Amino acid sequence: MAHEMTPEETRSFLLDGTRTGKLAVVRADGRPHVTPTWFTLDRKDVVLTTHQTSQKAKAIRHDPRVALCVDDQAPPFSYVMVEGTATLSDELDELRRVAAAAGGRYMGADRAGEFGARNAVPGELVVRITPTHVVARADIAD
Repeated sequence: MAHEMTPEETRSFLLDGTRTGKLAVVRADGRPHVTPTWFTLDRKDVVLTTHQTSQKAKAIRHDPRVALCVDDQAPPFSYVMVEGTATLSDELDELRRVAAAAGGRYMGADRAGEFGARNAVPGELVVRITPTHVVARADIAD
């Protein structure tokens, strides 16, 4: 039966497997921009990395309001949509931690350090999304 997820179910859904998030930002000229991205959670925040010259980073500098959607494309279908405010950080220790966590999640724990080292370099940024509104629906086809 279709239902709203509890906060615990929402966190579990977001961290399950290797589903990518689809990050939506607004470009300076008002056009939307959506890209798939690796992500993980840091307490209640969604965290990911991007390059300082990426469209994501440019758009967030202009307007920090973002949305991230994560979905299960198998029946009975579920999704979580997180609206929030994004901040950018170039702090290398934070970059290493976030990149290693995401790399371990998507590529396997044995490669976490490799991705942490590869992405914790000047020019890379941590994107931290602090949620302002969450919609989490499970089993929507039931």
